[in-house]
Amino acid sequence: MAKRGGVPVRFCDRKSLDRAAEGAAHQGCIGYCSDFMYSDIEDMFALAKSRNEPPFIIIADGIEDPHNLGSILRSSECGGVHGVIIGKNRLVAVTDTVIKVAEGAAEYVPVARVTNINDAIRELKNRGVWVYALDMGGADIYKENLSGAIAFVVGAEGKGVSRLTKELCDGVLSLPMRGKINSLNAAVAAAIAIYAKIGKDNR
Repeated sequence: MAKRGGVPVRFCDRKSLDRAAEGAAHQGCIGYCSDFMYSDIEDMFALAKSRNEPPFIIIADGIEDPHNLGSILRSSECGGVHGVIIGKNRLVAVTDTVIKVAEGAAEYVPVARVTNINDAIRELKNRGVWVYALDMGGADIYKENLSGAIAFVVGAEGKGVSRLTKELCDGVLSLPMRGKINSLNAAVAAAIAIYAKIGKDNR
């Protein structure tokens, strides 16, 4: 019935459901609904134009944790990002938890929920946006020219940016790591990348 109604269905283990329910009884099923109004990519370009700035967009590739998406929205609003693109199928939507974690940022940052992330990347590239995956093994983000229209792709928790998406990007950027752990939380990585670009813009 859900599929006939166009409602995405995702199967999870009980631990994932317990975590998503945040202590509430779920009886093996959780439904999400929200009156949040999604935007589209055109709204992001319009916002950039109204500020007389080149488009700056964050793409969430496979983000499943609502806390991470909320944090990404908050960092995006603080960092002057013109929009966040998320996928529709089997991924986190803008739920009450996301809105709460975003601390008001969801009201100001356009969020586009697209059927296919790679198609959205192709559209951005066709409109003159340079798209970079944030992942291991790439160029040092602090040594790259990040001027102009830019989009950063933030990968899923644990999985990173998907292979096909990474191949579609114009390049891969990495944050320098000096410790023994070689990766950061997705929301933290997004925040650092956003401010790396701000630092370049302000020079």
